Amino acid sequence: MKIAIGSDHAGFLYKQEIISYLENAGYRVTDFGTGSVEPVDYPKFIRPVAEAVAAGEFDRGIVLGGSGNGEAIAANRVKGVRCGLCWNLESAKLTRRHNDANVLSLGERMMDLTTALAIVEVFLNTEFEGGRHVERIRQLDE
Repeated sequence: MKIAIGSDHAGFLYKQEIISYLENAGYRVTDFGTGSVEPVDYPKFIRPVAEAVAAGEFDRGIVLGGSGNGEAIAANRVKGVRCGLCWNLESAKLTRRHNDANVLSLGERMMDLTTALAIVEVFLNTEFEGGRHVERIRQLDE
């Protein structure tokens, strides 16, 4: 599975840890930046992740910031992206299972690293259940 990942300065440290975790698990990961904890404007790094996922260049995307809210909003502005802001395992499972989310947003200031890594694992390994949700998801993508 190919994963696109990007963060602003407030999500940089977790981004680096998530990249290592994913690469060690055998995922192919491309980092869209930022490259440090120096302050930056998050759309510069989040939108390219979302566009790459929407274009089909990557299977999933992960975006990070301080709260993850702005990153989720920026990613969801790209047609074809369904970005879920997740804060626990249940939210990660449901955003995949019910919403077929293709991008995950995390807030580094909202959780510890162990929780963030567990959310990533659930997000990447939960299948979309389809059923009654399929038609609604298709409408959102139009």
